[in-house]
Amino acid sequence: MKVAKPLDNTKESQYDTAIFAGGCFWCMVQPFDTYPGIISVVSGYTGGHVKNPSYEEVCTGATGHVEAVKITFDPKIISYKKLVDIYWQVTDPTDAMGQFQDRGGQYQPIIFYNSPEQKKIAEESKKQLEQSHKFDQPIVTKIEPAHSFYPAEEYHQDFYKKNPLRYQMEEAGGRAQFIERHWKNNK
Repeated sequence: MKVAKPLDNTKESQYDTAIFAGGCFWCMVQPFDTYPGIISVVSGYTGGHVKNPSYEEVCTGATGHVEAVKITFDPKIISYKKLVDIYWQVTDPTDAMGQFQDRGGQYQPIIFYNSPEQKKIAEESKKQLEQSHKFDQPIVTKIEPAHSFYPAEEYHQDFYKKNPLRYQMEEAGGRAQFIERHWKNNK
């Protein structure tokens, strides 16, 4: 497995990237994939100390990696701020050790920023969410600098399209109900 090449994020570049961890990456692709301006959403692993980890290695929790998605987007069509807003609405920001039925450090919620501007947007957004008092518990989602991103094995890519029944089963694990309970008026 090869490390994905980082995109040129200079002003001359047409696209930018965002990396979000929020539980099983199978469930993190579809919410972003459906927006205009999204070029690609890749499932993968990041944040750990093992180079080129496999799914089986990450599942042990011993690699330090989290399951994440790397989103390539056109900032002229969809902003990073909008992506962060979407992120909050598809994760449980109050659960530090997993998401819904997925338990363990490899499923913790983390926003990985790749520039000072992304860091500022993520931190301001988190502060606004905290001040909204939408949740009874503290917001524990971490905001960290981006690390090497390792694309997951091919069978994990676009899982919601390749295996819609299994995807629906995963979504039935609490994510859809959580979104409905906390965000139904924000859609």
